[in-house]
Amino acid sequence: MFRSIREHGPALLVPAAWTVAGGAVAGVVSAQALFIMHAVMSLLLVAFVLAGWREMSTGVLAGWRAVILAGVPITLAGVAGLTLTTDALLAVALYGWALLPAAGFIYTADRVEAGRWIYLAGAACCPLGAFLVALAPSRSLVLAGIGLIGVGQTAGILDATLRY
Repeated sequence: MFRSIREHGPALLVPAAWTVAGGAVAGVVSAQALFIMHAVMSLLLVAFVLAGWREMSTGVLAGWRAVILAGVPITLAGVAGLTLTTDALLAVALYGWALLPAAGFIYTADRVEAGRWIYLAGAACCPLGAFLVALAPSRSLVLAGIGLIGVGQTAGILDATLRY
């Protein structure tokens, strides 16, 4: 069962994380819930990479292991930002996770034939969504940027989960 969770969990967690982030921007998710999400995500990232360390040592998964390892301090920045109510640390968490998976998608696209376009599209959605979030003049456009990031990342992780 644990193996199944490791293989399919990311396809659920990625859209859930971006949904919660969007909910926080929309004012329907509290700072406490956001804090809990970041704390749980931090633990899950560490558990995931440790449990899959050997499996993730070669090929495409090696690139994603690096993304996950780099994502742990980014997620912890979110925990610290919510604890200290520091916008700069929250920005590290938001933009870090908006942009970091793009590197994984590009790495993946360079190494696979099937679904290559999905990974390239997911990679493109990351900086485009981050740009929209950063420069949006309204909450609805911030939500659109978060949605773009979430859709792009979900498409990539869902394809990887179902295809490979």
